[in-house]
Amino acid sequence: MNKFLMAAIFGALAGVFLTVQLTGPLIAQESKSVKSTYQNLDLFGDIFERIRSSYVEEVDEEKLIESAISGMLSSLDPHSSYMAPEDFSSMQVQTRGEFGGLGIEVTQEKGYIKVVSPIDDTPAANAGVQSGDFITKVDGESTLGKTLNEAVDQMRGPVGSEIIITISREGVDEPFDISIIRDIIEIKAVKARSEGKTIVLRVSSFTSKTYPNLEDSLKKEIDLAGGIDSVTGVIIDLRNNPGGLLNQAIRVSDAFLESGEIVSTRGRGARNAERYNATPGDLTNGKPVVVLINGGSASASEIVAGALQDHHRAIIVGTKSFGKGSVQTIMPLSSDGAAIRLTTARYYTPSGRSIQSLGVSPDILVEQRSLLDEDTKTAERSQRFEADLKGSLSNDSLTEDERKLLETERAEQEAIAELRNEDYQLSYALDLLKGLATLSQK
Repeated sequence: MNKFLMAAIFGALAGVFLTVQLTGPLIAQESKSVKSTYQNLDLFGDIFERIRSSYVEEVDEEKLIESAISGMLSSLDPHSSYMAPEDFSSMQVQTRGEFGGLGIEVTQEKGYIKVVSPIDDTPAANAGVQSGDFITKVDGESTLGKTLNEAVDQMRGPVGSEIIITISREGVDEPFDISIIRDIIEIKAVKARSEGKTIVLRVSSFTSKTYPNLEDSLKKEIDLAGGIDSVTGVIIDLRNNPGGLLNQAIRVSDAFLESGEIVSTRGRGARNAERYNATPGDLTNGKPVVVLINGGSASASEIVAGALQDHHRAIIVGTKSFGKGSVQTIMPLSSDGAAIRLTTARYYTPSGRSIQSLGVSPDILVEQRSLLDEDTKTAERSQRFEADLKGSLSNDSLTEDERKLLETERAEQEAIAELRNEDYQLSYALDLLKGLATLSQK
């Protein structure tokens, strides 16, 4: 018995010894990490005190701390930032779909402010600002070295006031100035119209109004067409749509899907993963869908395009999208109204791909074409056909009704062809849907 007792005691002591040996370095490492963090915080306090007491001019202590917080967040990625109370309030107004400003979505790249996209029917869009432009100066003052929030603040101002931004654009040798008058930006998130038998849904942003706008607009166009059976397909135009609310991107995707995953988000830990699935009900009853994207299609736009592409529910036409595959969470900080925008997750399309820095690649690459010159248009109009020849035989195979139907179809084709001179990508999408409709009839 003594031998067994001694063995048990020895085993227990050995276990304790091994536990101490194994956990000792881990505790030491954790203590070292905590000590290093506190040392750095002491260093920050020391530097702050020296600036406060010894800088050549008196400093605003609150502003100094805000600048430190902004620097900490902006060092993480281009989309994490500190929002002072007035900025947080402005952001909340913007997501409701009505706010004051120029009407551009911007990010930061190469130290300068880059335009993700101008918003439809806003001062910036009307003044000719384009996706991909770099804003190098605001009212003559360089934006180089400024944070994104500082540059945005610089561009804000009273409604009706003028601002001059200096633009650097690819393909243009020298930077140039654009004058813009600030205005209240009222966004109609979705505008619908019909081109022949095709419904075109122009989705310009993802605010709280986007899905309700889309559902109402689509229903009205279907009713005007005489019912869904009279519609050949739907075009969702997401070009230059900078994104917005995740829940609205999910609802818009769901509007054209019957089932399956729409998007998943994955945060730092396994518990922070979420999946969002479609619910039964397709607003178009399965009609063909084409989605238009370009380099100004970002974030929520890419969620919609990626979901419909992975489910083979839509053909994606245009050029590669912007490539913002991260999710930001707005975290209010205190009762004074400040908040931080922090990147907390990446999102993935139903097939599990991340579009971060890669973008959504179109199924059919279609570059936007420049306008045809007048000589080309004149040459096309002056072309002669058999029917123009004097004494040509008439066509005896068509009834009067068939002839009128043919003339109507040709008028629609000519309207789409004329559209090629204004918007080649949209015209291509219309032709594509017409082709699909023709094949399904046959």
